[in-house]
Amino acid sequence: MALCGAAAAVAEILPCEVIVHIFSFLSPWDRLRASSVCSRWRECLFYPSLWPELRLRLRGSEAERCRLDFLMKKCGSFVRELRVEFEGSGSESAAELGAGELVTLKAYVDEMVCVLRSIRSNRNLQKLSVFGDIYLQEQGEKQPHEIQQLIEELLGNSKHLKWLSLGFMMEVVTPTTLAALPQSSANCIEHLSLLDTHFINKSPVVEAVELERFLNLRSLALDFCDFTADVTRVLANSNHVPLHRLSLLMSNVHVLDNMPQDADWKVLTRHCANLHVYIMAFNVRNDILLRILKPSIPLERIHFDSSTNGISGDVVDLITQQYNKSLTHLLLIKDVEQGINGFPDVGSDRNEDPMVILAWKCRKLSHLSIHGYVVWAHNLIAIARLRGPGLQVLEVTEESINFDAAMTPLDGDPMHNLIEEVSLGLGKRWHPVMKNEILYVFSETARYFYKEMQRFSEGI
Repeated sequence: MALCGAAAAVAEILPCEVIVHIFSFLSPWDRLRASSVCSRWRECLFYPSLWPELRLRLRGSEAERCRLDFLMKKCGSFVRELRVEFEGSGSESAAELGAGELVTLKAYVDEMVCVLRSIRSNRNLQKLSVFGDIYLQEQGEKQPHEIQQLIEELLGNSKHLKWLSLGFMMEVVTPTTLAALPQSSANCIEHLSLLDTHFINKSPVVEAVELERFLNLRSLALDFCDFTADVTRVLANSNHVPLHRLSLLMSNVHVLDNMPQDADWKVLTRHCANLHVYIMAFNVRNDILLRILKPSIPLERIHFDSSTNGISGDVVDLITQQYNKSLTHLLLIKDVEQGINGFPDVGSDRNEDPMVILAWKCRKLSHLSIHGYVVWAHNLIAIARLRGPGLQVLEVTEESINFDAAMTPLDGDPMHNLIEEVSLGLGKRWHPVMKNEILYVFSETARYFYKEMQRFSEGI
């Protein structure tokens, strides 16, 4: 007990700077536990140097509102990196939600207002990332309008903001949002992400003329409807630093007016020699995709997700032909239950399976995910053998796998034999994704894309 008393006495006389330095070696959870020792330690807990970054996952819970208020009052004025994510997906309109869901949605909005109010005067904020995927416009005009004003006030006060990412915030980001940034702040922005897929006829969130102010932009993520030929010309201007990462989100694309042509992509890649492109396509028709995918796009990742039409073999062939030197990630997701006739087969009526040809020719392919399309077992084995250990991720749902009786050994369990052969080809243990496994690449596509886009952009 004497030793404990001596230790406590020493802790009492330690300068605050020393206590803060000791706290810096602890995890956030351990810091919070240490802060309960005494009031002096609790005061030291919220030194700015201990909380340079906050990651919040909001649940729309009234019970957690007090904790959020306390945390943001303590840290909102000095935090440098802030990531906010809403836990649930609420992309339905108010008319489609029940009473309980509307209460949760209102709590989400209240939490967002709480966060933005606490950081609106933070001049040291360097990174802001918000993922919402919720409707706000039907919660009454007052709160969405307040959120718009708070975002503009935050941007107007920012001095060192380098990363601005607002994803799926349902018309909260408007064409006037970026105008709130002073020119000095616009020069600091290195990553800009403005994504909102739910309004087909909406006005562009950002015009080409607005992007002329962002001279040091190295990473950009936009809806495809906002990425026009005029935007490519602005980004290719010699006054701009070369762009390194470009993420494009296509959703129900029907109008292709002012779409970048191959000549525009050539000009852009001439100025941005190290440009890498990531494309996410939601419910985009095959004929539209064949027109959008230009040969000069430096495509590294492409993710197809559809609940309507499936991707055709012609699209896969085009990707193989045009992007075999650059493609590293391919995701084919069809979000529907297996019908009477089974899943669609991109290689139907063909002697050579398009996915096998793609695996053969795209030598940089390191990630392949397939769900909702027929994958023949012998073709899956061929893909694993062709790419070997270089194919770091191979995610195929069990229900997508079919067996050809003419090419399946008579002895043993076909699935067990498949697992053994694919594992041998990849040089590591492999198994298909089972029905009871939850991979959010299949279940929460928007969230998956947003997080992957963040990692993709951070990889500069």
